[in-house]
Amino acid sequence: MADTHHPAFEPVPGIRLGTACAGIKKPGRRDLVVMELAPGSTAAAVFTRNAFCAAPVSVAREHLHQGPPRYLLINTGNANAGTGAAGLADARQCCAALAEQAGCRREEVLPFSTGVIGEPLPVTRITDGLPAACAALDAAGWGEAAHGILTTDTVPKLASRQITLDGRTVTVTGMAKGSGMIRPDMATMLAFIATDAAIQPPLLQELLQQAADRSFNRITVDGDTSTNDACLLAATGASGVSVTAGSAGASALYEALQAVCVSLARAIVRDGEGATKLINIVVNGGRDEAESLAVAYTLAHSPLVKTAFFASDPNWGRLLAAVGRAGLADLDVEKVSLWLDDVLLAEAGGRAASYTEEQGQKVMEQAEITVTVNLQRGEATATVWTCDFSYDYVRINAEYRT
Repeated sequence: MADTHHPAFEPVPGIRLGTACAGIKKPGRRDLVVMELAPGSTAAAVFTRNAFCAAPVSVAREHLHQGPPRYLLINTGNANAGTGAAGLADARQCCAALAEQAGCRREEVLPFSTGVIGEPLPVTRITDGLPAACAALDAAGWGEAAHGILTTDTVPKLASRQITLDGRTVTVTGMAKGSGMIRPDMATMLAFIATDAAIQPPLLQELLQQAADRSFNRITVDGDTSTNDACLLAATGASGVSVTAGSAGASALYEALQAVCVSLARAIVRDGEGATKLINIVVNGGRDEAESLAVAYTLAHSPLVKTAFFASDPNWGRLLAAVGRAGLADLDVEKVSLWLDDVLLAEAGGRAASYTEEQGQKVMEQAEITVTVNLQRGEATATVWTCDFSYDYVRINAEYRT
């Protein structure tokens, strides 16, 4: 019997999803997803900035520039990255096979892959699995699809928001996968979001980029940017509500979109490979956002900081050292304050007089912790989400190809 456990979601009118077990890496595992977009839908996407981008990323970019897609083809178990010209040909062949079955042009299919890098794509297994995936197309297929795009993830990731525009209900629903090799620089490993509002491509791209910059671009599990990162936003128009630039509707839709993206991004970090804690890092008082982000990411990427969180050890000296090496010019350490939740750890260049080890220990034992740094250099603020490093992170990645 299929595993039906997944977060709650709202179907998006104009979107159908079908999932199949194609045996791409392991038999009997859901690993192939087809997502159908209603005729007239628009789409926008952001992709990895990794120079060794995967073949499906190159082909998806190429096809998206030629017009709106009708189908997305997603496989797990094989990244089709580091595969050269043969990988590009394989991705196009899979698009052509789905196009022939669906009755559309090859360029109206966008491919997405995730899994092991450097292995040839098993094209025959994918094309043989397409009939089952297409037969399973269903507006309520988000749950199965969210399972079907997972790799080392332990849970599916889904989020929905609904708003009222012009007296009608508009839905935004998204799914994502990601657990390791997470430092997106654009979006995430893979994310697919849809709304039933009608939105023209330029505005859709703007909304997606802004939402990604405040969500997926603010997470890190291990500091590694994938070759396959992709995030796509589709707008079907099935609600009959049109959203235009500068309108109140655009602002309301953006808030819903950002809420979905933040929910998915936090779910990715919470499900980081081997993770036991979700860490919110908030840096206030920077001269500009870039400065606040530099401090936040230095904390988030520090193996010493991350292992201290895993050990539930309030070793605040590691946090202070990370702030100090973040590269801020003329940092006045006397002005810096450091907090774990509502516990003041350090101020005036050293340990806070009010701090006790028992206070820090109590916070560190929580499943979700907020680190707050106040630099007192300006008004800029930034938030980054990360997780701890456990023994299991090493084990999972040491055994990834076995």
